[in-house]
Amino acid sequence: MLDSPAVDWGVHIDRVDIKDVALPETMKRSMSRQAEAERERRSRVITAEGELQASEKLAQAAEVMAAHPAALQLRLLQTVVEVAAEKNSTLVLPFPVELLRFLERATPPETTTTAPATSVPEIADPRVRTGIVAPAGPTAINNR
Repeated sequence: MLDSPAVDWGVHIDRVDIKDVALPETMKRSMSRQAEAERERRSRVITAEGELQASEKLAQAAEVMAAHPAALQLRLLQTVVEVAAEKNSTLVLPFPVELLRFLERATPPETTTTAPATSVPEIADPRVRTGIVAPAGPTAINNR
């Protein structure tokens, strides 16, 4: 663009150097916001990809643990070792549900003896039933 008008004068332009560019403040702020939005977008994409990979690995781990129940126990022991290495004063151990099911199957059902049902006399006064008025007689509560 610069070379074509200068050719008529017999000048050939080889190179153009720009020494200084002054951008308006509004354009600088706009470019800054755009760059920040792009960084935020990339950050969200990377986080989402990490979550996807983590979920896939957890699904694979669940399949392995379902196929090999001992793997679940080994993972539990590994977790206990990791937590114990942190010098914590409290250690929370998850209780395997499979163990509860095993104990439930191994324990014979309890035979419960039921006491004969006793009949409770019906109180005729509805105020006594709702607790508004205390019943008269030996069952009344003495407030001293």
